[in-house]
Amino acid sequence: MIHLHATCISIGGMGILIRGASGSGKSDLALRLIDLGAELVSDDYCEITAENAKLMAAAPATIAGKLEIRGFGIVRLPHIEKVAVGLIVDLCKGHEIERLPETTTAVIENTAVPLLKLDPFTASAAHKVRMAVHALAAGARHT
Repeated sequence: MIHLHATCISIGGMGILIRGASGSGKSDLALRLIDLGAELVSDDYCEITAENAKLMAAAPATIAGKLEIRGFGIVRLPHIEKVAVGLIVDLCKGHEIERLPETTTAVIENTAVPLLKLDPFTASAAHKVRMAVHALAAGARHT
């Protein structure tokens, strides 16, 4: 098991691992996705394991069910114990994102997972994540 500085939510049973530096918008993006129907897995740190060729994410016991809302505080939310990660979202500045990127993956614990680079503070950020999840669930990243 490894510990990653990341937030994880679940959309339709697919885990989305949101990676970024402290203050980069991980919890903010997770909050917007939860407001759209996603479920919390873990905020800020995740326990990651590889099981049966899948990357699994869970919350450390000390933070399970807690989400930090900057400027408001820590809130308790229902959460999922463990989820298979189907998408990794790396947070970055808008100018660092290619307009039409090639399909890429990130490898964690010898497991490749589709990767999306995203500026979390754009108005469409949460919708882009949901679009990527729906495309992956349908079997294709994009056309």
